[in-house]
Amino acid sequence: MSHTNFSDEEVAQRGKELYDKQIRTQVETAENIGKIISIDIESGDYDIDDDLLTTCRRLQARHDHPVLWTERIGFNAVYAVGGTLTRTAS
Repeated sequence: MSHTNFSDEEVAQRGKELYDKQIRTQVETAENIGKIISIDIESGDYDIDDDLLTTCRRLQARHDHPVLWTERIGFNAVYAVGGTLTRTAS
């Protein structure tokens, strides 16, 4: 894999695009709603768990220098500080 330096905006754009176009239909299941998904935006590989650090560490073990994008499956944010998470999946 290349070790390209991506801006924050590029990571977000690529991560959202991968999730929306290739991954969402596979992972937005009843058992996964609310779990964390981390995606290596270069390989398209992803990992799902209840814990963000676990997903990141697993991808780091599988890929050399992954560029990671993380989401909470079925919600608009991973965490909410002083607010509430909004459900996006039905």
